[in-house]
Amino acid sequence: MTDRMCQSAARSVQARRRISELIYQTPTLPARVLAAKTGCDLLFKAENFQLTGSFKMRGAASKLTALEPGQKLITASSGNHGIASSRAASLTGQNLTVVLPENVARAKLDKIRAFGVDVILHGAESGMAETHAQSLAASGDYQYVSPYNDYHVIAGQGTIGLELLEQVDRIDNIFISMGGGGLISGIGSVLKSFGHPPRVIGVSAQSSAALAASMKAGKVVETEHLDTLADGVAGGVDEDSVTLPLAMDVIDRVVHCSEAEIAAALRHLAMDENMLVEGAAALALAGFMQISDQLREQTSVVLLCGANFDWVKISSIIKN
Repeated sequence: MTDRMCQSAARSVQARRRISELIYQTPTLPARVLAAKTGCDLLFKAENFQLTGSFKMRGAASKLTALEPGQKLITASSGNHGIASSRAASLTGQNLTVVLPENVARAKLDKIRAFGVDVILHGAESGMAETHAQSLAASGDYQYVSPYNDYHVIAGQGTIGLELLEQVDRIDNIFISMGGGGLISGIGSVLKSFGHPPRVIGVSAQSSAALAASMKAGKVVETEHLDTLADGVAGGVDEDSVTLPLAMDVIDRVVHCSEAEIAAALRHLAMDENMLVEGAAALALAGFMQISDQLREQTSVVLLCGANFDWVKISSIIKN
């Protein structure tokens, strides 16, 4: 256990007090079918039921409640952080602009605009949107709010870990999709700091694996970003990332998943578990399914991070 982890866990305890009335404590549910199929005790932490449809509401609420109201803020998102930040801004009186990639899912774009914030579409993927938002903030007109590279955001995501400690007696493994690292760093820091620490298994999409590559190199590296069903975790890692060292502290193993594996996990969740989720949530289950034969008679939690999906895209996958 490192000082970084302990400090992050302590910030999550503080964040939980600030945001308790702005978020929903999501359930941890037993798998209906996949547990019997795999011989594992499998649970889903259902952040797909969170307000705004993803875990991002926690980090956004944590950050915006830590600031004085009336700030002129700018952020970037592939969708979910933008939805959450927009809702949090409407509740806290912050003035927010959201920069989104041009290929953002239409459903996510509509939800963001519904909160009355300003929207800028820029770039082919979320990394380019982030760079543009940062450049606009550098002009001095805005204060930049990172989707993940911020201690308050990480602390908000870590409140999931605090709920898990109350909901599950013992966790042997937890599977969490890897994007910029805020989610896995926050939850991992809490679970490693309190109680019996589980193995934290990061699941990376092969088509966009910046955090995994940076962990392997021990520094932030540039990677190619291809289209992925797990669009919520696509994009790069900030050069000054505070998540990278935390991720390296808490993650015990990284599993890489193909687009075919993500699609299969989406189908399993829809057909076997009666859960419709987005690709980034299915990515975590894909990681579990890839190594489930190594986890028999262990208790594993799969973090279902969100359910803000494009129905046209997901329906064609489920029908196949």
